[in-house]
Amino acid sequence: MSRQAVAGPDGGRRGRPRATSRRELQAIAIRLFAEQGFEATTIEQVTTEAGVSERTFFRYFTSKASVLWSEFETEVAAIRAALAVVPDDVPMMDAIRGAVVAANHYRAEDVPEMRLRMNLIATEPALSFGAAEQYADWERAVSEFAARRLGQPAESLYCLAVGRAVLAACRAAYDRWSARADNDLPWYLDAVLTALASGFDPAAIRDAAPLPPP
Repeated sequence: MSRQAVAGPDGGRRGRPRATSRRELQAIAIRLFAEQGFEATTIEQVTTEAGVSERTFFRYFTSKASVLWSEFETEVAAIRAALAVVPDDVPMMDAIRGAVVAANHYRAEDVPEMRLRMNLIATEPALSFGAAEQYADWERAVSEFAARRLGQPAESLYCLAVGRAVLAACRAAYDRWSARADNDLPWYLDAVLTALASGFDPAAIRDAAPLPPP
């Protein structure tokens, strides 16, 4: 039997509903979270809005919170992959900066949704536990690379310090960008990681590209 749509009893076309992609489902969920609040929005409401079943939702996401964290997990994987192949002659902090900046390039049309997602993560109490776990994974990706370069265990003092310092600097960049959106996110990340690598040396900061005006 043909898989194409066939005429229904009323003469209209009938067939399989249009497939909803993971990306479309994520966009709908984030919009509802922003409009109604994360806690107040149910998976049923998301799937109803998208016109799909809950089974479809769970094909793409493991939970409601994973809608917000899936892009973050992709970023961590991209950073790990970039650091795994960086040449040995690239200085450690330059390698980290390059990997982080490369993993944070987004299409212009994706930026408003990304800012919504980051604001939800920052302001929804229900997401705080997940945030700690996700940030730990991000930090670990950097600490493990530092461990390879420093020849020390990833949980040693200096490797932990590298991972946590880089994460803290990047979170400052994310927060500043999310609040102002006056320049591209990669610009903020590049600027703050360059400053971190210099030990926030005033001369190096003065020589860097100027910050956007308030």
